[in-house]
Amino acid sequence: MMENIVVVVEDAHPEEDLLGLYEGVPLTERDDYGGMTMPDRVTLYRLPICGVCDNEDELLDEIMVTVVHEVAHHFGIDDDTLHQLGWD
Repeated sequence: MMENIVVVVEDAHPEEDLLGLYEGVPLTERDDYGGMTMPDRVTLYRLPICGVCDNEDELLDEIMVTVVHEVAHHFGIDDDTLHQLGWD
């Protein structure tokens, strides 16, 4: 279950060429989480995602892959494990 996480869409990352970004502390690295803690954040970057897709089907697939990738980081899953699982 996910809680205290927000998903937002922005045009593009101001400094890097990214499709998405997870910002927060992965669940596997938290000691005590609660109280007045700011939510973790998953940002999807609309323009780069659209730029790697040729049609609507590819766009929907890329959105799903990007969301799964960033949410996986929330659960403490790293890029190498995602690659091994075929989510790249």
